[in-house]
Amino acid sequence: MTRLAAMDTREAALLLKGVREATLKGGRSPLAPRADIRESWQRMLRKGVDPDKDHRSGLLSPGELERRRAASPLAELLPVLREGLVSRSAGADAVQHIMVVADAEGRVLWREGSAAVLRKADGHGFAPGADWAETTVGTNGVGTALVTRRPVQVHSAEHFVSSHHAWTCAGAPITDPRDGTLLGAVDVSGPLATMHPATLLLVGSVAKLAEAELRNRHFADLARLRAVAAPILCRVGGRALAVDVHGWLAGVTGMPPVDRLALPASLRAGRVWLPSLGMCAVEPLPGGWLVRPEDGEARAAGVPGRVVLDVSRPRRWSLEVSGAAGSWSQELSPRHAELLYVLARHREGRTAAELAEDVFGDRTRTVTVRAEMSRVRRTLAGVLDHRPYRFREEVEVEVVAPEGPADLLPHSTAPAVCAARGEAGAG
Repeated sequence: MTRLAAMDTREAALLLKGVREATLKGGRSPLAPRADIRESWQRMLRKGVDPDKDHRSGLLSPGELERRRAASPLAELLPVLREGLVSRSAGADAVQHIMVVADAEGRVLWREGSAAVLRKADGHGFAPGADWAETTVGTNGVGTALVTRRPVQVHSAEHFVSSHHAWTCAGAPITDPRDGTLLGAVDVSGPLATMHPATLLLVGSVAKLAEAELRNRHFADLARLRAVAAPILCRVGGRALAVDVHGWLAGVTGMPPVDRLALPASLRAGRVWLPSLGMCAVEPLPGGWLVRPEDGEARAAGVPGRVVLDVSRPRRWSLEVSGAAGSWSQELSPRHAELLYVLARHREGRTAAELAEDVFGDRTRTVTVRAEMSRVRRTLAGVLDHRPYRFREEVEVEVVAPEGPADLLPHSTAPAVCAARGEAGAG
């Protein structure tokens, strides 16, 4: 991208057009497309997206758009995003760009910036309520960032669909630090002349600032819950934890503390089985839950017998654990999805060095692997063993894979995952 920025705008666009045409025809070009762009183009070809057809979807109804805006945690982050990407721009009209905020499905929720660019965006269907997912409109700063879970810059003919070649954009995903949920993406778009290699860094940094704002608010909520829970924990006999709705610890008594307790998506008061604690009594607290693990036979009954690792969906990977006491499921972070997928393929187990090679391509990164596996095992103590890391022998493990091998964990650059894509495709 630095090389392109040093070129005349027209010259850079012509170069990228030649790269795109050669690549899509299976030929060779003087400049190879960047890895994220190449992989996105390959996904579009597999999905049958026409590179020369302007793809558009119906806009959300005004009522549905307002419902999504009200429900989105991104609404409270708009001041941070606006300050970083619009207000500081010495007048968005002067720099000729717009800021776009989309939800995790790629639906445009908000737009701000240059009035002239907003009008141009309307002409491309880049309007509030539009579907800007990669599978709908091809490679772009919103949809591709949501798939890869990484900041991405898409300039001119790097867009898969030719009708977008007059645009340049840079987008970054925004993830909820409280539970790892993908909330959406923020994007800066404008005419080709607005391209600058620093734009991607700026957008990525502002996305991180937005996540930090959520984290700070989370700490404040935990502090309030801690004040409420402290006198209750003093009166409770035996083991007990106070956690917020995301499972983060606010207080504990009678047992070692944990950073976070994995909770089912729809937790209710009553007796609930949790993989890390067994059967528990759960009571509501203002802003969280009081969790009291049961002892003896009730806990032993919670040993799981089956695990289903679902990596079939492009952005939401989950693990379902079931046993005699019931079932429980949790969405996985990109890194934990990679690690559990590798362990599911190697039931004999993997050492820390082997996992480091599998995930990072570097056997020396054992400290990082041990830290990540420690977090996983806090949630899945009844499912995973260590030395080596592996699923317990008595646990049945099923992997639900995507229909297309190349769609396996598309964000991942882990060598083991890349190899699995190739093996499945060859088979």
